[in-house]
Formats: sequence, structure tokens, C-alpha cells
Amino acid sequence: QVQLVESGGGLVQPGGSLRLSCAASGFTFNYYAIGWFRQAPGKEREGVSCINNSDGSIDYEDSAKGRFTISRDNAKNTVYLQMNSLKPDDTAVYYCAAGQPYLSCSKFNMDYWGKGTLVTVSS
Repeated sequence: QVQLVESGGGLVQPGGSLRLSCAASGFTFNYYAIGWFRQAPGKEREGVSCINNSDGSIDYEDSAKGRFTISRDNAKNTVYLQMNSLKPDDTAVYYCAAGQPYLSCSKFNMDYWGKGTLVTVSS
């Protein structure tokens, strides 16, 4: 059974940090690109970052550049998103998803999705 399980969300103050984890099972993890997406209330789901398979590339949405870092540990079937200097606009449900490598890492072509973890950035 394919599963992607996010963890690490919570409430943090502006300027704080969180590390999200995405634990995968039931598919060939190291073959897939893994993306982090987020959806705030009343807004469309948007891509945050994507990491390809072991010989692939990394991309960040503009607002995440310099603040967020995506990484993967294929031995643990886990992808991480380190989020620093968090802003209230980062508040959203964060989802991880898996898609075919070298395709556009967008919400429209990901094959598997987790259920999300809530990140709230507030004073």
C-alpha cells in the first residue's frame, strides 16, 4: 500500500524554524521525485520545493529560496523540508507528493500524495 506520511508541523513564532518529514512506503521511493506543496485557506495549492531522485535536481518556489532546504535520505525512504525564518504567509497545510522524475514537479502530475501536516506561523 502506497503511503506518504508527513510529520513535524506545528505552531511557531515568526522567525522560527520547523523541519518537516515525509516518510514513504509501498513504492520505489528512490526512483521518484518528491515535492513539498502547501495550501493556505482560500488559496490554491502551490509548490514549495521539489527534489528529484538521487541524480536529479532541486527546485524552490521563489518565496522559499534562501529559507527552506529540501533533502532526501533514500536509505530511510524519507524526504525533509527544513524551514527557517518562517513568516505568517508560510501558514498552510504542507503536503508531500511523489511523481515521475524529470517531469514537471507540479501539483497536476504527482502520482501519490500524503494527507498533510499543518504549519501555523503566528505570534
